[in-house]
Amino acid sequence: MSLSDLLLLSRRDLWRVGIVGALLVAACLWVSLRFLEPIPPRRIVLASGPPSSLYHQHAERYKELLAREGVTLEERMTEGAGDNLRLLLDRNSGVDLGFVQGGVARFPEANSVVMVASLYYEPLWIFVRRGEPIDALAQLTGKRIGMGAPGSGTYAMAVPLLAASNVTTANSTLLQMPADQAIGALKIGYLDAMVIVGGLRTPAVLTALKDPALGAVSLAQATAYPPRYSFLTLRTLPAGAIAFVPLIPPRDLTLVSTEAMLVARDDLHPAIVTLLLEATRDEHDDQGFFEGPNEFPNIEQVDLRVSQDALRHKRFGPSLLSRYLPFWAAALLERFVIIVVPLLVVMVPVVRFLPQVMSWRVRSRIYRWYGELTLLEREVRSREGDLPIERWLADLERIQRSAERVTTPASFASEAYTLREHIDLVRRAVLAKAGAK
Repeated sequence: MSLSDLLLLSRRDLWRVGIVGALLVAACLWVSLRFLEPIPPRRIVLASGPPSSLYHQHAERYKELLAREGVTLEERMTEGAGDNLRLLLDRNSGVDLGFVQGGVARFPEANSVVMVASLYYEPLWIFVRRGEPIDALAQLTGKRIGMGAPGSGTYAMAVPLLAASNVTTANSTLLQMPADQAIGALKIGYLDAMVIVGGLRTPAVLTALKDPALGAVSLAQATAYPPRYSFLTLRTLPAGAIAFVPLIPPRDLTLVSTEAMLVARDDLHPAIVTLLLEATRDEHDDQGFFEGPNEFPNIEQVDLRVSQDALRHKRFGPSLLSRYLPFWAAALLERFVIIVVPLLVVMVPVVRFLPQVMSWRVRSRIYRWYGELTLLEREVRSREGDLPIERWLADLERIQRSAERVTTPASFASEAYTLREHIDLVRRAVLAKAGAK
């Protein structure tokens, strides 16, 4: 059946075809949209850290990288990783992602957030006044210890580690204060020790390492920590790594270290996760004092579960479209493909078989009257005695009028013509019986 034949169909048939087609399109669109991610947000909120922190520096760099792709990154400064995790766990906070350290999260409370990438090592630094003979956490019992600001990752991670060595608020004084204040307090004797969890480039860490009045503790039992705490690894800072004259540090430092992570809610848009992974690669791919070549960023689990979108990106890389198109163009085109492909899968067979369906529909109208005419012809041939000539002729007239009202395309003209001839044939048979009566 050709297109011109379809146009000759009755209005009712065309309406039926249109309704069926519309229902199929609606079903395809519903299925596509049901399983299709929404359009990526143009604005996301990152919880970072204090103005003097590395986290703030990274956030500033992320702003620049994401702005190139048309995504606005809004930074929310906090006291550190502890605050960041708290905001991420609060779905009403408006925060989408943040910097968190391994060892800060508690489970199962933290199951609703995922690691997008780990970024670099963050050792546990313990500073005392130079000359203090301390090489174990247990030796801090009874001392006044600076533990970082409230909400910092230092406090959240260090408290349980100190408690494991029986250093608690019951036998020691754990004071929450920012790292830069703690350095001054340690130098004047107000503090006996201070703890910082942070990368080597953290301003407070570098300041304390370079201060001749302070010394960094090298943990004698450092190798015992990683087997007990999965988020910790062993790191060594060689003597002279910071400077040769004067020698900083003056001896090798054995440290335990966690990792800084970029963490997000588990419902963060997959396209944004991909964009963030590209940003972290640009920002954190350099080799540091503890990091090996191309070691970071990575998606090896620290303690939080790893984002499935990050794992997919690691395995397959960015999508083909995002490799060659700007971010928004690729995102919109991918949505278009997801919507159009199911439509094509359904509509192409429908369009292909539509002529056959319509042919069956037209033939069914003609064959309907053939069936009634055949029964009438059989009755005329076999009936004897009192013959209902008038009823037969009336039935033939009714069948003929109905057949003439059937709209048939040109390609079915022969079937319609044959039906009319058959009606005339039966009429002649009826008249012949009437004449012989």
